[in-house]
Amino acid sequence: MPPVTRDDPYASYSFQIIVTNVSDDGVAVSGSFTEASGLELEIPPIEYRNGSEDITVRKIPGLKKFTNLTFKRGITGHVGFWNWVVEALNGKVRRTSGSIVLLDENRQEAMRWNFDRGWPTKYTGPTLSATKNEIAMETLVLAVEKLEIDV
Repeated sequence: MPPVTRDDPYASYSFQIIVTNVSDDGVAVSGSFTEASGLELEIPPIEYRNGSEDITVRKIPGLKKFTNLTFKRGITGHVGFWNWVVEALNGKVRRTSGSIVLLDENRQEAMRWNFDRGWPTKYTGPTLSATKNEIAMETLVLAVEKLEIDV
């Protein structure tokens, strides 16, 4: 897909999340999530100094780190992601790949963040309260080992 030059930035509310091999039949699961966060990576510097040099600290690239991805959505009764979490609880951590796709105004793909070797590291169920007028939300956190941008 060729890069697109725009004057206006994309809206953050139009996106799609696709996770492969989560369901029992091995097909991709596309979730209707209300929030995706954690699109971060870091290459922390390693500081060192040679004994024969002056007091200048040298810096070299360290290990690359990828932040956990956090997805939030309203509970719909779909249990594909929950079953994936239960497998991990039972000692069978199934690593998978997936994408977070940013969509343009016409709901066409504008950018894509691909992650690899992701697995569920945390699940948070909804806060239930009879005194509030809110959607029951669940949160899924994935640990990932790779994150790339595809534009």
